Order: sequence, then structure tokens, then C-alpha cells
Amino acid sequence: MLKNKVVLVTGAASGIGRAIALVAAREGARLVLSDLDAHAGNETAKQVRSVGAEALFAESDAGKAEDAQALVDQAMAHHGRLDVACNNAGIGGASGLLADYPLDAWAQVINVNLSGVFYGMRAQIPAMLRGGGGAIVNTASILGMVGMATAPAYTAAKHGVVGLTQSAAIAYGGQGVRINAIGPGFIHTPMVHALEEDPNVKAALIAAHPIGRLGLPEEVAELVVWLASTRASFVTGAYYPVDGGYLAR
Repeated sequence: MLKNKVVLVTGAASGIGRAIALVAAREGARLVLSDLDAHAGNETAKQVRSVGAEALFAESDAGKAEDAQALVDQAMAHHGRLDVACNNAGIGGASGLLADYPLDAWAQVINVNLSGVFYGMRAQIPAMLRGGGGAIVNTASILGMVGMATAPAYTAAKHGVVGLTQSAAIAYGGQGVRINAIGPGFIHTPMVHALEEDPNVKAALIAAHPIGRLGLPEEVAELVVWLASTRASFVTGAYYPVDGGYLAR
């Protein structure tokens, strides 16, 4: 589905980002990977190369506009074009009720999870336009549609990602750039592992998903790669849950 396409993935060191990279590699993509964790990010690149695909890794902070631009510049310098971008980097942030929520934690979560997507698209879209079009997939969350009392910053940021995705899709759809968002439920990733350590919390999380289990990163990645491919050629401005039925309750 992505043969010879240049695909940029942020937050590629682990979890959903690593899974996106590996599924895209299986489909023939040439990967440009980024993360703050250089050691784990390079390991993802190594795994991509082990399946016969090309991978370039760059240490990059999604919460810095200059890093987002530098990453796109590297992709363009190395490949001459950018076909697909997956703005996946994100953090869970602090847990707490709104009236007690730390101001520094609020700023950090909004910066990485929302501004980071803006910074990414701001750099990626001009590069795609120069190449005649492309596809962007932004990682939102089930909390891009519903709230959670103890995650006000994360919820606000992910709602923002959905709205930002829709605005950008309207602006650039006529110029050949499709932009969509995904809404993962609770997925087996490092971000969720800490929650799973408490058997009661884990049981409650599973019970919130009618399918009866948590999701796998690869299941999210399959959706991302479909949205990025020409098989989704009439899909833009959409929000796709991949949540085991969480939002259906």
C-alpha cells in the first residue's frame, strides 16, 4: 500500500509509533523516524531495516517547532519528497483534577500533544504541496471525543488534535493533502503499562472495552497505514476510533 512512499513517523521509539514504522515498512515504505529517545528510536530503525526497508532516524522534540521543521528538511534532503506523515508523538502527563492540576504539567501536555501536531503539520504540509500532495495521520485518542476527570490536559489536547485535523483537512483537501485523525483506546504500550500493574485498574480498563481486552499497537498501525494509502483516497477530515468499542458505550 505504501511502496516507495516516504513516510515520517514521530514518537517512533516504542508503542504505536514503532508499530506504525514496522507495518509501513512491510508495505514497502521508506521511513523517516523521530523521537526524543535516541537509543530506542535507533532500535526501531534497526528493526525496520531488518525487514528490508529503508530507515532514517533523527532525535527530535515534537514540542519544538524548529525540530519539526528540521525533521522535514532532513526528509526532503535525503529523499527529495515527503508523501506521508504520522504525527504520533505524545505524553500522558500528570493525573489530577482540574482545580488542582499543576500549571507546568498543563503546559507540557498541551505543548507536546497539541502544539506538537500543529508544528508537525505546519512543516509537513508545504513539503507535501511541493510534491503534489500527500497524507497526514494524527494520533488523537478516545479522549479526543469524551472526557476523563483525572486527565484534563490530555483530554483538552486530544480534542484539539481532532479539531486541528478537521480544519487542516478543509484547507488543503483541494490541493491533494488528506488529513485524518485516529482515536486509540487503551493499547498495550509503555504509556499504559504502569496502569496495568494494578490488577483492579487493569480489570476496569478491560471492562471499559466491549471487545473484552486492550488493544495491540499493531492493530492501530494497520488503520494508520490504510488511512495513509491510496485505498483511503476519498477519506479526509475524519476521526477513526480504534478502541474495542470503548466509545460505543
